[in-house]
Amino acid sequence: MKKILTALALAIAALMLATPIGISANVSDFNYTVNPHFVKLGPDTTLPNGLPLCKSSSLGSIVCYTPKFIKKAYEFPSLATLDGSGQTIVIVDAFGSPTAAADLALFDAVFGIPAPPSFTIFCGNAVNPYDPSQCPTVNINNSNPHGEFGWTIETSLDVQYAHAMAPGAAIVLDVASTNSGNAINDAETAAIAAFPGAVFSQSFGIPEIFCVSTPARCQLGPAQANYVNGVANGDTFLASSGDTGATFGTSTPMGNFPSSDVHNTGVTGTQGLPYNATGTLTPCPTSTPFSCTSGLSAYHGPCVLGRTIPPNCVADGYGGEQVWNEPQFDLATGGAQSLLIATPSYQSGLGLSSRGPDVSYNAAIDGGVLVVYGGFGSPVLFIVGGTSAGSPQWAGIIALANQARANLAKGPIGDLNPTLYSIYHSSRYATDFHDITVGNDQLVGTPVGYAAGAGYDLASGIGSPIVDQLIVDLAAA
Repeated sequence: MKKILTALALAIAALMLATPIGISANVSDFNYTVNPHFVKLGPDTTLPNGLPLCKSSSLGSIVCYTPKFIKKAYEFPSLATLDGSGQTIVIVDAFGSPTAAADLALFDAVFGIPAPPSFTIFCGNAVNPYDPSQCPTVNINNSNPHGEFGWTIETSLDVQYAHAMAPGAAIVLDVASTNSGNAINDAETAAIAAFPGAVFSQSFGIPEIFCVSTPARCQLGPAQANYVNGVANGDTFLASSGDTGATFGTSTPMGNFPSSDVHNTGVTGTQGLPYNATGTLTPCPTSTPFSCTSGLSAYHGPCVLGRTIPPNCVADGYGGEQVWNEPQFDLATGGAQSLLIATPSYQSGLGLSSRGPDVSYNAAIDGGVLVVYGGFGSPVLFIVGGTSAGSPQWAGIIALANQARANLAKGPIGDLNPTLYSIYHSSRYATDFHDITVGNDQLVGTPVGYAAGAGYDLASGIGSPIVDQLIVDLAAA
């Protein structure tokens, strides 16, 4: 595999957790921020030779996945069948990253992914949004509350993994000038007008407790108006549910806005089952495919998980999943009933008293995805996890579904949730989704969390996708 200058690191390009800057009546007094965590794994200048195990370190053995492993596990269709052609994915991030285009090109070269038909940097708050010079200037060393460094890593994750799942789709990076609600809402307003029928990914949010007393403070009205206008134009919106459990580290369970909005599909997190305990290295036999797993992914040999020379293990398909909860990193998926949003009609009959999350996707840190990042001056590989990894990959899935619909002379799926729950209540549910039945989203040290169980639950929604089968039903809807 192609050599690149790397400092292999474990990172959580975490979902943006809101940090209020004040408690005044000013409606723009909060910022969305990120809190990435880094552990340097080694000085290697090549990609890991032991995939799906990246490296042995002080933490033990760290599992990581390339796009090929993820797509095989979730059973994506072949690129010859569907690749997202004719579709547009809009990634919404604040600040963006000055190396986003170069990082994407290197990511594609390293992992053998075709370049997108177009990659557009859209400065959503600018007079001329197509002029990159009007986007904000990013300073990754800025220690102010905006967390610009974390946003740049988030940008790399979002762009690369939305593209990896749907390489034929056009990618638009909608860059907000800052991470306050007004700026992000206004940037989305401009993108909704410019790209009708697109799929929007939002790996950010604010724990609803900050919005209960003064909803205007969190700009809920403008955000919800965007979503209403967008779905009327055939747009689909996805958002991440959070990385600090059902309570976001408090004593109160809550949703995460905008994932809790009725027109957003809220994505929770999973991890492998059986969970590959760090420090475990096991040989994989050659005779029976699917005889070994590294959590989410099944694989076969000849290989040894964690070997330092080729051959790598070969991805075969799905291993298994449970609710994402990693006490060793003090992280767990969000997933709880909303403090703000009433139960929508499509979630009736589920025993909810208010809005709950919808679907799930791999979010493990020990089991994260490989991301290229060039903000340090030379390309670096990170292992990245968190529910922020699920939203852009789900966006790629919907781009594939919209292509399948276009092939049937149908328009884009638009408002996704009514169709998802129609599938959930049908005989096709077990064909289209992995029902997550193990684990819980109670963050260590907090008093409340929710256990997974058969069917819908707050920790995992209706489950994770079996992509090629799910697309059949999304196309037919």
